[in-house]
Amino acid sequence: MKKIRSRSFTHTVTRQIDMTDFEVSVQQLNDLLANGSGYYSLPSHHFNEVFPRIYVGNAFVAMNVMRLKRLGITHILNAAEGVSFMHVNTNAEYYAGTGIAYHGMPASDTDHFDLSVYFEEGADFIEKALAHKDGKGKVYVHCREGYSRSPSLVIAYLMLRHRMDVRSAVATVRHKREIGPNDGFLRQLCQLNERLASEGKFWNQ
Repeated sequence: MKKIRSRSFTHTVTRQIDMTDFEVSVQQLNDLLANGSGYYSLPSHHFNEVFPRIYVGNAFVAMNVMRLKRLGITHILNAAEGVSFMHVNTNAEYYAGTGIAYHGMPASDTDHFDLSVYFEEGADFIEKALAHKDGKGKVYVHCREGYSRSPSLVIAYLMLRHRMDVRSAVATVRHKREIGPNDGFLRQLCQLNERLASEGKFWNQ
């Protein structure tokens, strides 16, 4: 009995230490997002493949079905549904008959908008998209500029489905594309990080 109590105590202490390793602030994430000179850059391309078969980009490309087809895109995740871009609203009807599966989320790019309510939903859709065509599906995740809303959803996906902590997930996407989720979204990702860490769901725990 004494030996069991000792193991339990040791496990508890180790878990507390691990938890502090996963405490991340919004400022720390902003530091990851800034370039070497401390400034933020706007995307230099319409879209980028930020993770194998996951593309983050703007609404301009989302409206170009021929270009999407050439890229091999099988699924569209619109993080700004209901917002009109160049007088065309990308929605399920827009892609009718194209063979491209669509899912929309009416998110606003503001600090007070709760994007976290879409984290699981977005992760499920991306996971389903990548499993399409015997694991050869490709998903295009977009908002207006592919700068705040859409990369936030991809970061959440990497945390939820690939067991990445928030810093690793942000760095993975930022390495491939200039992004700048607003502070509200970063705060929600930090909260997701705390929850997943407390549940022991990161690969390096």
